[in-house]
Amino acid sequence: MIDKSNQFNPKKCIVFFDFDNTIATCDVFDNMLLLFSRDDRWVELEKRWTSGRIGSKTCLEGQLRGMDLDKKSLDAYLPKIKLDPYFKQLYKFLQAKKVKTFILSDNFDYIINRILSINGIKNLKVYANKLSFPRGKVATEYPYKNKDCQICAHCKTKNLLAKAPKDYIIIYVGDGSTDICPAKYANVVFAKDNLLKHFKDNKLDYMAFHNLKDVFTYLKSKLK
Repeated sequence: MIDKSNQFNPKKCIVFFDFDNTIATCDVFDNMLLLFSRDDRWVELEKRWTSGRIGSKTCLEGQLRGMDLDKKSLDAYLPKIKLDPYFKQLYKFLQAKKVKTFILSDNFDYIINRILSINGIKNLKVYANKLSFPRGKVATEYPYKNKDCQICAHCKTKNLLAKAPKDYIIIYVGDGSTDICPAKYANVVFAKDNLLKHFKDNKLDYMAFHNLKDVFTYLKSKLK
């Protein structure tokens, strides 16, 4: 870990955000399960995933198959999603400082990009699983799956390491189990919920955050 008492050179920093429960104030896909699922079979899939018996790809695919979902119903739902009230301000600050910024998510690109667009957020690169609606059918792709690891549908670590130059300060902001692996490669980790518990239990270096105001306040004091 770096000495956090030092100032950071914005040209040598890169920030990675998780999306659900980090930028969004809820887990968007979990809310979809409650809204669109035909029955409660998704609950057993969720239990199997959280216990490590299946990976997130198997869980996501099974849960999607159990939904009555089409593009029209999804598009009607997504404008209801709230973002952390400090995200826009934080992202504008990072843009002004020319800090490389990315979203890494195990959700789907269509969902995230549409929410960002609805909220007027532009030019933010999203790496996520792919969701489309060819001929009205739900179709998925997992271009960032690590064939040697069955835990996550999207290997966030692979994209983090591909995007972060070796001499950069990596800042990671996340909350969930799929953030554990990539966050270990970061110099500065903002954590809550499952990610916080893992880092705390394993005596790893982190900063707890309640919402993105905490991240914004910290980065304003460091990026000069």
